Amino acid sequence: MTFKVVRFICGGMDVHKNLIVATIGTTDRQTLITEYIQQSFSTFYSDLIRLKEWFISHDCYDVCMESTGKYWIPIYNVLETELNICLTHPKYVKAIKGKKTDKRDSKWICDLYKCDLVKHSFIPKKEIREMREIARYRCKLVYMHSSERNRYQNCLTVSNIGLASAVSDSFGKTATNIMKEIMHSEVIDDDKILKLIHKKCKDKDKILDSLQEYHIESDQRFKMDTVMNQFESDKQLINWAGLSPANNESAN
Repeated sequence: MTFKVVRFICGGMDVHKNLIVATIGTTDRQTLITEYIQQSFSTFYSDLIRLKEWFISHDCYDVCMESTGKYWIPIYNVLETELNICLTHPKYVKAIKGKKTDKRDSKWICDLYKCDLVKHSFIPKKEIREMREIARYRCKLVYMHSSERNRYQNCLTVSNIGLASAVSDSFGKTATNIMKEIMHSEVIDDDKILKLIHKKCKDKDKILDSLQEYHIESDQRFKMDTVMNQFESDKQLINWAGLSPANNESAN
């Protein structure tokens, strides 16, 4: 059984953390016999430039590589400026089990791509990729921030502080000011607490009742101090990540 050759000059790359094994397959249009040349490169930037120049020097502008972890990204960034890069999931170019080597895997990828048997992965433009990275990072920051909020609320519950039931927002201005006073005072002064409550708050007595007989253990105090110190920096990071990459550069 023979497959139709679609790309008469193309390349395949087997990508690792520190090593890239590249293969160029040149197929004769008359005999359909393919000749291969192979070379190994490191993943340092200088070698990535050499890799790109090596492909160009052999008139190979169509190259296929598998998306191995994050290792493919710097390679893709360098090669995409002058080459047509086909990025594919490793499962679509997985070689048959046996005597697998990096050189054989590289040649296998080249052969599959030569006959157009590789499923492409959609890779958006560089500007879109940058915005995606920032958006994903911001999502992780928001998840971390929410997790810390829950941890802080658990500390309040364990310490018998019922502010969450007495105010509309346990992380609002009133609750935050009250907790700062509690954390830095040995004895609660009702007059001080009343001054910290927002004027629009109607049920001030309920807030005072929520603070009666509280007891903050040393472990809970440590966690609450740590979370509160982290809150402000988290908010700044989330706001920063909400900007576009272009605005981030101008802000710096």
